[in-house]
Amino acid sequence: MEDTFYKTLLNNISAKKKQLAILIDPEKFTNAEAAVFLKKIPNETTHLFVGGSTVKNGRTNETVQVLKAETNLPIFLFPGDYSHITPLADALLFLTLLSGRNAEYLVGQQIKAISKLKQTALQIISTGYILIDGGNNSAVSKVTKTEPLSQQNIEEIVHTALAGQYMGAKLIYLEAGSGAKFPVNGAIISRVKSTISIPVIVGGGIKTEAQKQAAYRAGADMVVMGTAFE
Repeated sequence: MEDTFYKTLLNNISAKKKQLAILIDPEKFTNAEAAVFLKKIPNETTHLFVGGSTVKNGRTNETVQVLKAETNLPIFLFPGDYSHITPLADALLFLTLLSGRNAEYLVGQQIKAISKLKQTALQIISTGYILIDGGNNSAVSKVTKTEPLSQQNIEEIVHTALAGQYMGAKLIYLEAGSGAKFPVNGAIISRVKSTISIPVIVGGGIKTEAQKQAAYRAGADMVVMGTAFE
């Protein structure tokens, strides 16, 4: 299937249009209030991401279903586990946890997902996922049993992002983790953006307009905000 959602993302970048995704965690989201929630998110929102590290079986499917009934925004799955995949979404961020060394999240979960993905029309977008220290013990660290990369070690982060591109990733996602005390530093975003040639998504710890704009200025092609709207 033609990757129309990925091409739209690239076209927006070419047109200098900054993109904003609102991350919805099915475990924290009240499906009955979907319409009210969607009225509260910023007008410039371009995407909805749905996913979380510890989502009970079936919750993602239910959340995507109610969102689909209320909005035309593209819905991308951002799964913490292969069991969270639902064919009701538009696209899937096919994540590889590049910052960790746990084989389960480098290739194990991806293989487990295939039997589900073969039966869907989801547009699959290979995404290099890099967890960066946001000042807290994030759910991603706990679930994947991996340590985030230090914000002080910019060179390692840049090399990890470039390795992801060389391995075939179509996106690089710099993530400070859910509930991060501080977001990914602008210096890191700038270095990664200037080194790789694929889009850069930045999320985790971005709670204010100032933080969002700072990420854009540093080079983020898409900013992901979540906690601020839950």
